Amino acid sequence: MDDQLPEECLELALRAQRAALELQGISTAVKNRWLLHAAEGLERDQEGILRANAKDLEQAPAYGLTGPSVDRLRLDAKRLGGIAQGLREVAALPDPVGECLGGSVRPNGLMIQKVRVPIGVIFFIYESRPNVTADAAAIAIKSGNAILLRGGKEAHMTSRAIVEVLRESASWAGLPSDALQMVPMLDRRAVGELLKLSKQIDLVIPRGGESLVRRVCAEASMPVLKHFDGNCHVYVDSHADLEQAAQVVVNSKTQRMGVCNAAESLLVHQAVARVFLPKLAEDLSPFGIELRGDGLAMEILPGIAAASEDDWGQEYLGPIMSIKIVSDLDEAIAHINRYGSKHTDAIMTKDIQTARRFTNRVDSAVVIVNASTRFNDGGQFGFGAEIGISTDKLHARGPCGLTELTTYKYVVYGNGQLREG
Repeated sequence: MDDQLPEECLELALRAQRAALELQGISTAVKNRWLLHAAEGLERDQEGILRANAKDLEQAPAYGLTGPSVDRLRLDAKRLGGIAQGLREVAALPDPVGECLGGSVRPNGLMIQKVRVPIGVIFFIYESRPNVTADAAAIAIKSGNAILLRGGKEAHMTSRAIVEVLRESASWAGLPSDALQMVPMLDRRAVGELLKLSKQIDLVIPRGGESLVRRVCAEASMPVLKHFDGNCHVYVDSHADLEQAAQVVVNSKTQRMGVCNAAESLLVHQAVARVFLPKLAEDLSPFGIELRGDGLAMEILPGIAAASEDDWGQEYLGPIMSIKIVSDLDEAIAHINRYGSKHTDAIMTKDIQTARRFTNRVDSAVVIVNASTRFNDGGQFGFGAEIGISTDKLHARGPCGLTELTTYKYVVYGNGQLREG
């Protein structure tokens, strides 16, 4: 065992903590200057970054990466240009730091303001997607936070090349370079050591598989912002436009199957099930989707598999979808609240009162009316990018962008007031 590992992790966190304190005095103009210069740097250093990416791709078979995982890892000039554009979009967003969220003047003359401030130091553990490295750094530093990045070993060379450009741009722009650090130790024990450092690290965000998230939750001594899985539902109501509903279900399920906001479960009102399901099955057939249904769904679609109790709560992340026929809206809502993961759930209906009842009573981070579940995404919400999606209720919920990486404090102005009594 490396006896130096705890000390090395502590020093890493201390440097981030010092940088976070320095960031509190950095202006929006300096942060935006960094983002724009970093975007230019990524494009200018394209050859070196793509060379590093090629080395990671060479090692992909040894790490057992599947085809979709390799595709997420792969960079080309177009994708790298998209990463750079993402930095420019974050630069164009309003800086949340310093925003006054409210205030009052007390009868004794005290002026009280509620002001948005950075969280401090963020430890971000994430999957092997190169764009996530740049997105997370951009969001964290624009919102005034220092960030420790721990990506997967599968993308280590690519992430390191991107971080080198971002750190060089930080020094050029006048930001503390230690505001952005990659965890250099590939040993998994380094994660455990960093999770102990609640005095230096204010928030940890795990973005990856359920096993990673549960490990972080079990070991972290600081708050965790996370979601475990994404069992997302689409409910087709008796008042739905069935053609539109079929298109939304197909998009929700097939636009990208291996992501947390893909639909895994379909609920259909019994009044429209016999008309809707045969057409939907036909629309899904080119995508090779295996359907698993309850007794009535199996009667309507002969040959589909029977859904088990486990299927109702399953995140498949692949070409499988469960189907349940419900008698009314209340049964649909009860099913979602029981088996869902509180991530993203949608209703297809033309009745506004039904839609309002659904949105009021479904206890999920994002509830959607007449649109695809795939819209639960920071970029789609206009956040520029996201550092993750949270199903927690405190302190942030749903896609987490700039404002979700801030908290607040009260600033009180007086003129010598003294408390009596």
